[in-house]
Amino acid sequence: MERIDFNHGRIAWCCEDSGISLHELALQTGVSEATLRKALDGERGLTYSQLKKIADFFGRGILFFMEEGDVRPENVHTPAFRSIANQKPNISHKLRALIERAERQRDIYLELRDEVETDNTPSFIHPEIEKDPIAAADFARNWLGLHTQSTFDQYRAAIERRGILVFRSNGYQGQWQIAKENPVLGFSIYHVECPLIFVKKQYSETLQTFTLMHELGHILMHKHSSIDDDGDLYNLSGPEREANEFAGHVLVPDQFLTAINDRKMPLDASEYDEWLAPQRKKWGVSGEVILRRLLDNNRITPEDYSAYRAWRNSLKLPEPEKGGSRGYRHREPMHIFGDGFVKVVLGSLVAKNISLAKASTYLDGIKVKDIQDLKGYYVGI
Repeated sequence: MERIDFNHGRIAWCCEDSGISLHELALQTGVSEATLRKALDGERGLTYSQLKKIADFFGRGILFFMEEGDVRPENVHTPAFRSIANQKPNISHKLRALIERAERQRDIYLELRDEVETDNTPSFIHPEIEKDPIAAADFARNWLGLHTQSTFDQYRAAIERRGILVFRSNGYQGQWQIAKENPVLGFSIYHVECPLIFVKKQYSETLQTFTLMHELGHILMHKHSSIDDDGDLYNLSGPEREANEFAGHVLVPDQFLTAINDRKMPLDASEYDEWLAPQRKKWGVSGEVILRRLLDNNRITPEDYSAYRAWRNSLKLPEPEKGGSRGYRHREPMHIFGDGFVKVVLGSLVAKNISLAKASTYLDGIKVKDIQDLKGYYVGI
């Protein structure tokens, strides 16, 4: 079988950049470690198929490994990606690949949007906003037009109307999934034309909503990219504290708290969720978010809040259903990429700017029949 020469230093660079060993690369690609080592030592080339497996694993094209010279990281990774990687140097290879994939998806959206742009295609204009989280949250509620929103999808739609893409990981194994065991809850990629927020799908929709607003806080107040795990959502200092405070006040402004009757507060922390059930349902937030806001307003004690957190942490979440139906496969791109992205892709397809094959690639690989079914959801496409 014919073997080809390539720049073996680029495989070594990719391994170091991704934080994986040659042994791990062999396990992931099916190319034996001995073969890889001989190739990197310049003793033997690789077949096209072997190099393609390696390129696909690292999310690179074959030509990347054929180019001469050392890799210049600034030409490979965007400033937004480098900012995220610096915050969490130990994030997994799969998550690094997901972040870069999301960036490419954002770039595809911008390219297609410019070709099919209509009055209904929102553009992002960064508002002048206070640096104080409470003032910023008050402004954001008006900017987003928040009134009766209570679900993740409603908050997502409000943010998308302002020209910000919102992606959410899918619940099945695939290229858009954040593994259940991974502590990362979401990330934001700042971009002057089109910021992007990525939220991990969770058993609790209220946690998704809080993560969404936390990432929005980073975009509006800090104007930089960020990646956040469960520890960051309880951080009490720096930008993470500001993003948490912003999210809490967007979802539960002070005027909302007047609806809560302190006299009915139970003595046992295990009963707090029942006490706050009407507000939790109406506002689409967790009991913890409300209690944190009550704590900020000195209406409960730190001991009350700590007791509730201890009780919540002692609960065992139900196991997610295994398998699951793919009977609604055509709807999945809407759940992952949001209406704005899907409409732009379908609009480009109708305008014959892209092929069915391209549309399928952009919409998580759904089939032609699925694309036709998906078009049925959008009037005028």
